[in-house]
Parts: sequence; C-alpha cells; structure tokens
Amino acid sequence: MYLDWAILEQIQRIFGSGFMDWLMPKITVLGNAGMVWIVIGVLLLVSKKHRRIGFLVLLGLLLGLIIGNGIVKNVVARPRPCWIYTDFRLLIPMPKDYSFPSGHTQASVIAATILTLYRRKWGWILIPLALVIAFSRLYLYVHFPTDILGGACIGLAIGMVTYFAGNRIIDTIMIKRRNRGEAL
Repeated sequence: MYLDWAILEQIQRIFGSGFMDWLMPKITVLGNAGMVWIVIGVLLLVSKKHRRIGFLVLLGLLLGLIIGNGIVKNVVARPRPCWIYTDFRLLIPMPKDYSFPSGHTQASVIAATILTLYRRKWGWILIPLALVIAFSRLYLYVHFPTDILGGACIGLAIGMVTYFAGNRIIDTIMIKRRNRGEAL
C-alpha cells in the first residue's frame, strides 16, 4: 500500500500542472462506461467486413462489466484513494463504486487486446489510448496503481479469451450452418 501512495504522489509531483488538470478529465471521459470502446465496437458491428470483431469487442466489454465491475469490485471492496485522502482536490465527480480493479483500464485493455489481435497495426493507436486512459485514473486520484495493474491483467485475460474462444465458437457455428445448407 505504501508503494501505491508513493507512486500517486510522484505522479502529482512530476506531471501535476494546469494543462494536465485540464487534459486528464477529458481523457478519462473517453473511458467512462467504456464509451469510446463501445462506439468503436458498434461502428465495427455495422460494417459487414468487421462485424465479427465488433461483436467480439462488445462481448468482451460485457464480460468485463460482469466479471470486473460486477463481481471483483464488490468482492474486493477496496476504497479509492480519494475516499481515504479527502484533502485532494478532485477534478471529476467523486466515483461511487469501489476501486479495484479499474473499470476504465479493464475495458480499455479488453478492447485494445481484441482489436490488436485482429489488426496488429490498429494497436499502434489503441494501445497508447488505453495507456493514457489508465494513466488519467491515477492522475485524477481515483485509483491506486495496483487497481490499474489489476484492471489491465483482468482486461488482458478477458480480451484474449474473448478473441480466441469467440472466434472458435463463431467458426464452429458457421461451419454447422454451412453443413446444414443455411444462409450465412
């Protein structure tokens, strides 16, 4: 726990500025409710060429919501740094749910993992976006570094399982439909 607090203090000491105070709330909004990733998933879903991957992104985000936000957060029930150290001036509304794991990070890593496995070159944009969203949660004092790490690990696991198992299940269903002569 000491290391978590020390890292949060160093982030403020190194990066704290008026510009970052302006920028980080805007970046963190992209991850609110996984919105940027949901939009990307829906846009891919409407494209026939990318429909499968859009479905897998949305499925991964749903699994993350159930596992990370619905189960793990409530079992661990870790208070947020801003709940413990209440003198910190929050730049965003006070979060009401628990701290571990970071849902913003988890959703970002789920989507970035699935999309990067699908198109490696997309990772050059999506992985940095996921990292910046995760960093914004530290800068804004609403997560501990271990919350970010936990969200990233859970997100990576969900993203990989969703991508590989999801593709296998979809392929199996399509082969069965093709063998029965059904339209795809």
